Amino acid sequence: MHGRSPSLTVRTAAACAALLALGLPLAGCGLKSGSPMVDDVVPGSVGQGQPLKGASLTVTSKNFSENIVLGQMIGLIFKAAGAEVLDRTNLPGSISAREAVKQGDADAMYEYTGTAWITYLGNDEPITDPYEQWEAVRAADVKNGVAWLPPSTLNNTYTLAISKKNNAKYGLKTMSDVAALSQRDPKAVTVCVENEFASREDGLPGMEKAYGMKIPAGNVMKMDAGIIYTQVSKSDSCLLGEAFTTDGRIKAMDLDTLADDRHFFPNYNAAPELHAKTLEKYPAIAGLLDPLSKRLTTETAQRLNALVDVEGRDPHDVAKEWLVAEGFIKEG
Repeated sequence: MHGRSPSLTVRTAAACAALLALGLPLAGCGLKSGSPMVDDVVPGSVGQGQPLKGASLTVTSKNFSENIVLGQMIGLIFKAAGAEVLDRTNLPGSISAREAVKQGDADAMYEYTGTAWITYLGNDEPITDPYEQWEAVRAADVKNGVAWLPPSTLNNTYTLAISKKNNAKYGLKTMSDVAALSQRDPKAVTVCVENEFASREDGLPGMEKAYGMKIPAGNVMKMDAGIIYTQVSKSDSCLLGEAFTTDGRIKAMDLDTLADDRHFFPNYNAAPELHAKTLEKYPAIAGLLDPLSKRLTTETAQRLNALVDVEGRDPHDVAKEWLVAEGFIKEG
């Protein structure tokens, strides 16, 4: 869903690499023609003087709500700053959008530092400090023709969720608390996870080892990601469920999330990823997107994601309304 799994992208990556080696277009990797952004927007607190006037830029994103919203934000800010913008958001998986930016078929997107560090750059160990993680990604990606602007505090990483109703009994705040409960009362700890999370070393097995959890195999239930939130919220079959920290359903379904106090999971801070030559040609982009990234938090993402995933709103409308409300852009 969130495009962070190497195993989900290996075959696609290989196919894309083969196409690139042959000099063929990336259409088979999920690139689509896109559509022009036609919004009548003008500068607010960013884009004064329209520094991108005359530029023709393409924005992209992966195909889940949060990343689409973030991609729309970039496009709308570029549009207000004077650019003609082609919208190529909502590409399937991670590799399509990533390759588009690398190859210059797209100019900008919001990417996640953990995804880049582990999945694209091939590292096994995450860097605990979020800013150091971003710095390492930025330095390593130079050779790929990819430039990174400073990250937001929006951290879309893994967590465990529990209903407030159930947590009134257990008072869990951290994953270490879960480990202690599993040692004390193994039968009490039932966990709902996606199939892949259940078997990956950077998923449930690794988390159990890192924290010394003792979860009986029969207490682990595998299901689709969307069902997990409902099961944790409304049934007693899952005391805990795999969740993402920015998911809008956390607040909508009245769930608590548990702190990863041993920093097992990587940081997945959202940061603008650009085709390096685009940033060289239009250095004003940094001044346009830095204020946006500074305002993006995990809590903001939860609220905006809920508007899309819980209330069924259009990601473009959600992005535009928030940018206008925050004063970044104005309606023309």
